[in-house]
Amino acid sequence: MKGSIMKCRTCGSYTLHAKCPGCGNETSIAGPMKYSTTDRFQGFRLRELEKDLDGKNSD
Repeated sequence: MKGSIMKCRTCGSYTLHAKCPGCGNETSIAGPMKYSTTDRFQGFRLRELEKDLDGKNSD
């Protein structure tokens, strides 16, 4: 994604590139998604979160 700050999953450094210039591993978007009151997919994300939480609580 052009212009987004990315964070290396391995070494934790920040960059604008898809691969970390320090260690060469993949990077991911550093910040959370923007919040919107008109989010069409909020229900889907909440259901997935509930499934994940139920799976962790049953262990």
